[in-house]
Amino acid sequence: MRIRPGERGFTLIEIMIVVIIIGLLAALVAPKLFGKLTMAKQKSAKAQIELFGAALDAFRLDTGRYPATEEGLKALREKPSGAENWDGPYLPKEIPLDPWGKPYVYKSPGEHGEYDLISFGLDGVEGGEGENQDIVSWKDVGK
Repeated sequence: MRIRPGERGFTLIEIMIVVIIIGLLAALVAPKLFGKLTMAKQKSAKAQIELFGAALDAFRLDTGRYPATEEGLKALREKPSGAENWDGPYLPKEIPLDPWGKPYVYKSPGEHGEYDLISFGLDGVEGGEGENQDIVSWKDVGK
């Protein structure tokens, strides 16, 4: 292949400068995007917990009680034994996992109310900050 006069490619130095500029821009933008992703997952978990709360309240209106810890959130989809006047399913779809791919924790009676619903965040253990922060039914996200 012949190179015509006035035509030339990029030098290695020019390509390296462009790669460095792109790397610097990515280093500035990426942390802001990951921060938004963390907050979005926390808000999603809180919204799901509130949806479960509404379904649990409907269950209680029909049966006169909240599902026991042993029955769990599954009682919102399938009639538990001894649940007279159950008029479910109270959720249109299967019980989802939290945004980090772990099951929600349901306790009834709860330590903070008639029931406690918890997502333990990214690390899957109680406590933590940032993306490891627990999302619970009795508090707002970020508090």
